Amino acid sequence: MEKLISKFKGIHPGIVLERELKRKGLKKGPLALSLNEYPQTLNNITKGRRGITAALSIKLDHSLGLEEGTMFLLQAYYEIQKEKDKKDLINKPDLSIIRKILFWDTDFDKINWQKQYRAVIKRVLERGNDDEKNELLRFYGKAKVDEVSQQRK
Repeated sequence: MEKLISKFKGIHPGIVLERELKRKGLKKGPLALSLNEYPQTLNNITKGRRGITAALSIKLDHSLGLEEGTMFLLQAYYEIQKEKDKKDLINKPDLSIIRKILFWDTDFDKINWQKQYRAVIKRVLERGNDDEKNELLRFYGKAKVDEVSQQRK
């Protein structure tokens, strides 16, 4: 179980469920009915629209021959990863506002928005539009933006 857990840690358990069903040649509908569940429930889980409860985890683990609690642990790790991702969003400006083209010479996805704030602020102040500048003010605060813009002069 530890190998399976570490391999799929942080991804939706529905992906693992779909994989296991294919490996064992099982169909979602008949399996759901054999577990006294609605077929839509398993379908929504495999599509990532729904989580796995403890009760369903026990049923699935037993019917798929997995160690008890495997699917529920995957669900827990997925929830933990979702919370980490939310925290990461707090540590970044709204990237739907800031155009990647401003950072043409940098791997945009690897920018550390906290550590490289001076370079980011300089670049956006030099080449950004009003929306991008407003996002900088919102994310970094007026004091930090003013500090960097004073150094620029």
